[in-house]
Amino acid sequence: MIFKVFYQNNKDNSPRREQTKALYLDISADDELKGRIIARQLIEEKTKYNVEYIEAISEEHLAYEKDSGAFELTEL
Repeated sequence: MIFKVFYQNNKDNSPRREQTKALYLDISADDELKGRIIARQLIEEKTKYNVEYIEAISEEHLAYEKDSGAFELTEL
């Protein structure tokens, strides 16, 4: 399952919409909730990012992201 993670680079600053970034993770999970939990744990353990939101993306959304050029899987 592919998850799109919206985040800020630094936990110390207040989140600002203009500074929100996104990354994509391929998570093996039984369901969406477990995938979100695993994604959050990975981000918190391996980065200093401030996670704003995590969403599972559909096949249609994935195709759009690939076509737009914004898609690149991140490995943590």
